[in-house]
Amino acid sequence: MSYVFLALLSAALFGAATPFSKALLSTLDAFQLAGLLYLGAAIGASGLAFGKRPYTLPWRMDRRNQFRLAGAVFFGGVLAPVLLLFGLKAASAASVSLWLPLELVATAVLGTLLFRDHLGRFGWFGMVGVLLAGTLLSIGEKSAGVVAGLLIMGACLGWGFDNNFTSLIDGITPAQSTFWKGIVAGTVNLGIGLVSSEYAATAATTAAALGVGIVCYGASIVLYITSAQNIGATRGQMFFAANPFFGVILSVIMLNDEITVVHVAAGLLLALSLLLLFREQHAHEHEHEALDHEHSHSHDDGHHEHVHESIISGRHTHKHLHKPVVHRLPHWPDLHHRHQH
Repeated sequence: MSYVFLALLSAALFGAATPFSKALLSTLDAFQLAGLLYLGAAIGASGLAFGKRPYTLPWRMDRRNQFRLAGAVFFGGVLAPVLLLFGLKAASAASVSLWLPLELVATAVLGTLLFRDHLGRFGWFGMVGVLLAGTLLSIGEKSAGVVAGLLIMGACLGWGFDNNFTSLIDGITPAQSTFWKGIVAGTVNLGIGLVSSEYAATAATTAAALGVGIVCYGASIVLYITSAQNIGATRGQMFFAANPFFGVILSVIMLNDEITVVHVAAGLLLALSLLLLFREQHAHEHEHEALDHEHSHSHDDGHHEHVHESIISGRHTHKHLHKPVVHRLPHWPDLHHRHQH
């Protein structure tokens, strides 16, 4: 099966979460639904997270990585989904789908300001375009659009912190961090919802919400990781960036949302902005200090030249040592490239 198809399927499943969540908000409150969605995500990611040994449990990680995981859980698992669902209550699912790329803006801006990331000319043009698309949608939703837009912006800001924290975690895989985020954040939000809500969740709505979490979050993440590990993170993100458009299409089919001229204009501006973002190139001479850590890697990226007793191909995880090196190659702000500019 083509890994490009897996990336597109991942995008379609993630995009479907918005209209399905909109439908479920008629019988569940935001806290209940956020909790069930993230518990479902943990179930969906559990197979990839713990299918192979060895793996590291969070309480055995060093304090720096525990702090990063806790930040990802709070901002990305507890705070962001609740803000998203409150925003989804106030606006159409189609508009919310097109607002979600604001997460890219938040991730890049926070990365540049706080996490030693770098963004070039094309990247900043792309960010401005995504913001303009979001502004168009807010105007199109009239008075409700301002409140909904601020809530979605808050959610995307939370996921921006989450993305930056998660990108720096070593010792556990992305699927494992998704599992722990889902278990902890899902339990917290579901507990708040059960205590404070006037809604009484039925077995049917609980199963439906868990199902959306398993498929649209958990399975989508597993498919994306599988694809990105084989075609590269950048190409994987390019295909995954189609998820807002799948969300719009499904919103029209499932919820009879109306597609207006504003939606079309915002969608075109968003597509152009995403193209600019992925055109971003970054290369310069930089120095790496000696580093001993554990994370998922392959031996064809210019950073992992250690040898194994037996032949190993593809991505794998183990503790390994990086020798000091100075080189020049195109790079992204991953575990090995958080230097100053």
